[in-house]
Amino acid sequence: MYVCLCVGVTDGQIRDAIYEGCCSYKEVRAATGVASQCGKCACLAKEVVRETLTSVQVSQQAALPYPVEFTAA
Repeated sequence: MYVCLCVGVTDGQIRDAIYEGCCSYKEVRAATGVASQCGKCACLAKEVVRETLTSVQVSQQAALPYPVEFTAA
């Protein structure tokens, strides 16, 4: 689905940018040009970035052989 009509960026391109190493909306914007013209797509683009980053983080944690625990110092 097209997220940014001005530049022609799709949700797949946003996901690909994250899979290739982008770790934030700012990095995705720099890599794809999404929301660099009129900005009307920014909310949707941020949503796709947020969902994809969450999905990547969950899949990485599931790949760990043991659960990660955090303790307060």
